[in-house]
Amino acid sequence: MKIQRRNKANPEFSLAAMTDVILLMLIFFMITSSAANQSAIEVNLPKAGATEDNIPNPLTVSIKPDGSFFVDDNPVNKGELEQIIVTKLANQTNKSFTIRADENTLHKDVVFVMEIAEKNKLNIAIATVKDK
Repeated sequence: MKIQRRNKANPEFSLAAMTDVILLMLIFFMITSSAANQSAIEVNLPKAGATEDNIPNPLTVSIKPDGSFFVDDNPVNKGELEQIIVTKLANQTNKSFTIRADENTLHKDVVFVMEIAEKNKLNIAIATVKDK
């Protein structure tokens, strides 16, 4: 005698809930990735009249008014700065970096970083804020 079960487990499930979750995750990561480019080092960038938005560089060198240097938000001694910049850009196709100097930073500190770029044939961009 063959006995059949009444409650058979249905192996199918709806993918509608999973697609909703994936869509929400996609939106979350798109929003957070656009905010991730902002540096954590607090500097007051100088104002400029005509600025063009361009492609962000893979490396950022921040200079505070007290003369302290930061490479991608990590503090760096002045003597080690050149070696760290060259090492981080060694495998990059776009050998360029952005200088984020406070508006009250001494000119000699900015020129020091610019000389590193010139000596190693690196392109630089200087971060500014649009003048309102």
